[in-house]
Amino acid sequence: MKIALIGYGKMGKEVDRVAKLRGHTVCAIVDKTDAGATHKEIDSSGSCLKDADIVIDFTVPSAVVGNIRRVTAAKKNMVVGTTGWYDGMTEAKQLVGAAGTGFIYSSNFSVGVNVFYRVIEAAAKLINKVPEYDAFGYELHHNQKLDSPSGTAKSIAEILLKNISRKKQPQYDKLDRKINPEELHFASVRAGWIPGTHVVGFDSEADTIELKHTARSRAGFALGAVMAAEWLRGRKGFFTMNDFISDFFR
Repeated sequence: MKIALIGYGKMGKEVDRVAKLRGHTVCAIVDKTDAGATHKEIDSSGSCLKDADIVIDFTVPSAVVGNIRRVTAAKKNMVVGTTGWYDGMTEAKQLVGAAGTGFIYSSNFSVGVNVFYRVIEAAAKLINKVPEYDAFGYELHHNQKLDSPSGTAKSIAEILLKNISRKKQPQYDKLDRKINPEELHFASVRAGWIPGTHVVGFDSEADTIELKHTARSRAGFALGAVMAAEWLRGRKGFFTMNDFISDFFR
């Protein structure tokens, strides 16, 4: 494929590396500040995207919806790995539907994390039948991460809430009170160079069960994004990583 990258920070560079290893060509790089970019922005005609089979975005939350507008106007399929923009989801769906293009997003494109989601789902369904266990979660990241809690943490919390009927509401902030039984506490830590780490626990008076995923590098995220781009080529519609993973493990 010919891939256009929007955003050429650490993740954009890793996607570039992985895409080339998988035999793809990066035909355009859009970034306002990086010297390696071919374009500083997407112009109104979208000419920098004209040769691309697909566009991959790893930018910042405030830029995503504007990027989706320009990419759908250019009639290109798009992968979005940026998190924290989800208040623009309704508009994104409308833009993709009107353009008749393909779109896939995820809070985390790591194949390992998406397997982890399924492990958590299976565990939560079991714990749902054992009321003696309470559920909790926490995540740790380096001090350069822009959002808190992480998009992955929110996805995990949603899985737990969906599958444990006694849990109704997530709590991501500190609690200066006794937690209510129906609340799920999911905490965040930011410090140093900590790699992305997510832990889910189930605790009873007798014992504790913990599930943990730790990312060693950005390579897993980049690989998942490129694999999702390969899967999206030729497809139309609005998809999540779960659609790709379900198809992948069918």
